[in-house]
Amino acid sequence: MAFDADLADRIRELTATESGLDEKRMFGGLAFLINGNMAVAASREGGLMVRVARADGDKLLQRDHVEPMLMGGREMRGWLRITSPGIKTKRQLQSWVARGIDYAKSLPPK
Repeated sequence: MAFDADLADRIRELTATESGLDEKRMFGGLAFLINGNMAVAASREGGLMVRVARADGDKLLQRDHVEPMLMGGREMRGWLRITSPGIKTKRQLQSWVARGIDYAKSLPPK
């Protein structure tokens, strides 16, 4: 399955003023990077991939529509998958995109 182009457009709208922003096709989805660090992605499996601080991951997994990010059957610590019902509204999506961007900004540029 290809990534959700509508979701990608919604992410673009929210990130349009971010400096250091780049888009890159990765893992069958469309990733949004800040200074070379991946922040969020429109996943090929549907929904949104979000990069978060590892220390926050377990707490965030308790929220509705939040799942661990799995790749090759392994859990990717520091990454979450937000299913489509959890990003229906602009406000919901904005919250997750901001979290991913803030974390990517905290990392050294690549």
